[in-house]
Amino acid sequence: MDQLSSMDASFLHLETPETPMHVGSLMIFDLPEGYQGDYYEDVKEMLGKRLHLSVLLNRKLAQMPFQLAEPVWIEDDDIELDYHVRTVTLRRPGTMAQLEQLVARLHASLLDRSRPLWEMYVIDGLANGQVAFYTKAHHSGVDGKAGVELAKVLYDVTPTMREVPPPRRKRAAAQYQLGVTELLQAAANNAAQQYRKLAELLPTAAKALGTAASVMASQRSQKGERSLSLGLAPKTVFNDSITNQRSYSTMTLPLADIKALGRRVGGTVNTIVMAMCSIALQRFLTERGLLPKEALIAMVPVSLRAEGDKAMNNQVSAVRVDLATDIDDLPTRFKAIHASSEAAKAVVRELKPVLGVDVPITGSPWLMTGLASLLGRSNLASRLPAAGNVLISNVPGPGQHLYMAGARMVHYFPVSIPYHGSALNITVHSYAGLLEFGLTACRRVLSQDESYEMIEHLRAALREIEALPQVEIVELKTPGADQSKVKSPAAASVTVIQPDETAPVAANDKASRAS
Repeated sequence: MDQLSSMDASFLHLETPETPMHVGSLMIFDLPEGYQGDYYEDVKEMLGKRLHLSVLLNRKLAQMPFQLAEPVWIEDDDIELDYHVRTVTLRRPGTMAQLEQLVARLHASLLDRSRPLWEMYVIDGLANGQVAFYTKAHHSGVDGKAGVELAKVLYDVTPTMREVPPPRRKRAAAQYQLGVTELLQAAANNAAQQYRKLAELLPTAAKALGTAASVMASQRSQKGERSLSLGLAPKTVFNDSITNQRSYSTMTLPLADIKALGRRVGGTVNTIVMAMCSIALQRFLTERGLLPKEALIAMVPVSLRAEGDKAMNNQVSAVRVDLATDIDDLPTRFKAIHASSEAAKAVVRELKPVLGVDVPITGSPWLMTGLASLLGRSNLASRLPAAGNVLISNVPGPGQHLYMAGARMVHYFPVSIPYHGSALNITVHSYAGLLEFGLTACRRVLSQDESYEMIEHLRAALREIEALPQVEIVELKTPGADQSKVKSPAAASVTVIQPDETAPVAANDKASRAS
């Protein structure tokens, strides 16, 4: 029995019929040459032998009496594999667009909370002979990096499936549900432990807050420079209440080319992604006469997970990044986006000990559930001030090709969560030398056709960034600042701008919708 942290449980409490809170992946596989078997049955057999390797696949929820405290995870030793692993066949002609629309529909339905919170689908019928595999798991049990760890458990690094040790024999069958006394005792013990951790953390927290304050002070812009302190986000069409209907689209780029482009124009892969989104969103809104005068702001999740931590839970916070859509000059906008992103990450690095703190709140389940319902049904999302306009996430993934039941994974697209007030989620996931984009949105706000339009804007944005001149960045020391801690881009200045004679990077979108 393992009690959910406040962060993990919040994904349960904030879930409504309009806002399913599961994350997913869409994978594309090449079957082995000459394969004549039933791939669905092969996958199901493989999963049946490996369920015990991941705690995520073997646990379900037990709610606290009267929702006085967070629920607990309990072991489920009676998993109905035919329910959790399903098969779907696309109608002819079996295009990528049909697959993406199917994933949008599958992603819109809630998971059954009486069972372990995951489902998997083997999808055949693609015209090119490939097979797709869509998975979804509730965000209360897994974040982006934990999902990558799960992939390492379920998949192989060679076409030959590795042998795994069988599950250990259980001494006694697990209870289907726990008793009231056990649940309340677990809640009391968990609260006591969390308050003790809070007390022990106070000296570290005070030091972290002081250091973060110094970092923020060092980031104060000079007169005439763009401020790194962000106010509220302007209202856009994306800042609205949503329905449970989804649109979904994908795109693939070569990761090495994006890295090289970042070095050439003075940024990181994350900066390139942010700049692409900035240009695409600006163009999309401008064409509709809906672009606000103020700059759009992105909400960007950041991982708090320590190196080597493989726990299946959420260790994540979020920062706000200036998308600088009010700046027409692209080099200046690119510099502003990079500065804002690096400044936000610098503060988070210092605040990590504080951001990961779990604070138990009695009655939070019914309180948060009520607020989530009110937010969706009262249309408050479109009326309240907005912290950000869209959610943009960049998750590092496996660097080598993976295999499942002998088939080679060629694409690994993310599928994520839009929410009230943030109807568009752009998630980027690296895999085997590729940068995989997944755009998940409320279909009423961003239709399927508009989602494809956004993909085309992203491609066009990349071409604009490729046309930027080469930039040499020289970091200047800031007087009085601790350079070992302060890495703010406010302390860097572009001193030399030289024309670049190299050819532009090719987008090479391998996820063609006409497959």
